Amino acid sequence: MAPELLTSANPTLLSAQDLHLFNEGTHYRIYQRLGSHISRVDGEDGTTFAVWAPNAREVSIVGSFNGWDPRSHILQPRGSSGIWETFVPGIGKGALYKFHIVSNHNGYVVDKADPFGVLHEEPPRTASVVWDLDYQWSDADWMKNRAGRNSLRSPISIYEVHLGSWRRVPENNDRWLSYREIAPQLADYMQRMNFTHVELLPIMEHPFFASWGYQTTGYFAPTARFGKPQDFMFLVDYLHQRGLGVILDWVPSHFPSDEHGLAYFDGTHLFEHADSRQGFHPDWNTYIFNYGRNEVKSFLLSSGMFWLDKYHIDGLRVDAVASMLYLDYSRKEGEWIPNRFGGRENLEAIEFLREFNQHAYGEHPDIQTVAEESTAWPMVSRPVYVGGLGFGLKWDMGWMHDTLSYFSHDPIHRKFHHNQLTFRMLYGFTENFVLPLSHDEVVHGKGSLLNKMPGEQWQKFANLRLLFGYMYAQAGKKLLFMGGEIGQWHEWSHDHSLDWHLLENPLHRGLQDWMAQLNRIYKEQPALHELDTDPAGFEWVDCNDSAGSVISLLRKGKSGKDTMLIVCNFTPVPRDNYQVGVPFAGYWRELLNSDASEYGGSGMGNMGGCEASDISVHGRAHSLKLTLPPLGALFLKAD
Repeated sequence: MAPELLTSANPTLLSAQDLHLFNEGTHYRIYQRLGSHISRVDGEDGTTFAVWAPNAREVSIVGSFNGWDPRSHILQPRGSSGIWETFVPGIGKGALYKFHIVSNHNGYVVDKADPFGVLHEEPPRTASVVWDLDYQWSDADWMKNRAGRNSLRSPISIYEVHLGSWRRVPENNDRWLSYREIAPQLADYMQRMNFTHVELLPIMEHPFFASWGYQTTGYFAPTARFGKPQDFMFLVDYLHQRGLGVILDWVPSHFPSDEHGLAYFDGTHLFEHADSRQGFHPDWNTYIFNYGRNEVKSFLLSSGMFWLDKYHIDGLRVDAVASMLYLDYSRKEGEWIPNRFGGRENLEAIEFLREFNQHAYGEHPDIQTVAEESTAWPMVSRPVYVGGLGFGLKWDMGWMHDTLSYFSHDPIHRKFHHNQLTFRMLYGFTENFVLPLSHDEVVHGKGSLLNKMPGEQWQKFANLRLLFGYMYAQAGKKLLFMGGEIGQWHEWSHDHSLDWHLLENPLHRGLQDWMAQLNRIYKEQPALHELDTDPAGFEWVDCNDSAGSVISLLRKGKSGKDTMLIVCNFTPVPRDNYQVGVPFAGYWRELLNSDASEYGGSGMGNMGGCEASDISVHGRAHSLKLTLPPLGALFLKAD
């Protein structure tokens, strides 16, 4: 793309309309104007620079092109908009720069990275880099058809990945893979495992690697640790060409206090609230965005739109939504300020989230936005026009907590906790849910999924296979953090690769194969995905056998023929001639059995299926007499 053409009479990218919308809080593509943009004025190549710093007395550009001298290139204010800008001839792609800000307050002087920079130096260096976003995309087929791939009626099985630790190169100082190196490896693995989407822990630039990206400073820049913007575009493009969707974690809830970042930007609390009762997050020691400031809204709305516009991203998962919704989140009495009605709801954050979802879906109706929201806030994934927050999906944190708590119990005690399996269906369709077994469950001393399971080694693996089977039996989209599918013994470490060598062990390899087959059948069988968010897609057969710790249920597709029976035995005791009511006569084929020997099980099952008898059980005219394997999940379908 050629540099934007300007004239000496109007050497600016910013129109009066841009300024008005930005100050009004309704400019959701201000990234096209603020920051650095390679341009041409009267035939002379250079770069325009623009930054919002309303409380600055003076702003200049310092960089590799002027010896970092703040007197060389002074920016000019644009009226009362708070925006400063200039055009600098002779500066092109690759130039390093920062904004040198002299504040009107307290003589504060600071060099700031560009809040709208599309590339920054690789940490720990912190300068911004003049860059373009030129790229020739090859994913037209995916983009044309992705509405079907992202539909709530389609299978969505998400593999959550941290790019810096999924796989490393041990023979080269255990270095991480670049965006371009990881693309074919990740695509091959996801296709083999039958996942439909990858969700990347935040790839936006962040100075502290151990924050996993959740303490973001560069809201418009993929981290330079793994390559340039075009390299990240290549990764997305490659995955799309292989039929795989890409979801990004996005963090508009808080930001770190690093001096080069957004904090105290122009000598005032510009992006954050000044009062720590509103502007400082006690859990993460980070600042909280001031969602009531119009320009901050324009900044954040533009960041969300940027990834959808420029990087062809298929979905944004919004981190820590609960911390945005509640003014008293993680605070004691007296440590927070009520809203204007005296309540605990953050009205400005609510309005921001609604605007974000309206704009995102208005411009890109074929994407999904996903809320990590851990409370009972109503209608998170319902449209704004009926009073919802407008997200497409919400993580079901209640299911995750109840399920992991249930599985932590020795099977002999599980009959006393049966309600942890069944309670979910009292609320299971109040939202469009994703069932998450995410990175948060395998860090900070919580142990790996495999180590959460009780019993000796064989029972641990059987329990984990059963957990995954139960997860895929439930209504809702699926998410699994990397490593769970191979049975990591150690909890996740961002500084090391996954323990791929474990796959030399048949139990680990069997677990991985089980997950691949669960994903396959989830994709192939409409009953398991078409009505994931519709009560018509789920029916208990028997949820009351707490004494036996057994549940049985039906999953249904839109067609009456698409019905599957899933039976789970949560004890290590095999059960012969276990009678289960079914809606149809005929032969019910056993499509999957978590206890099959190829997955590391004991090989107990039903010899491929079972003929239904005319004996009425569970209020149904027909029934099956099944052999329930120990700690096993069975998936059956009538021929």
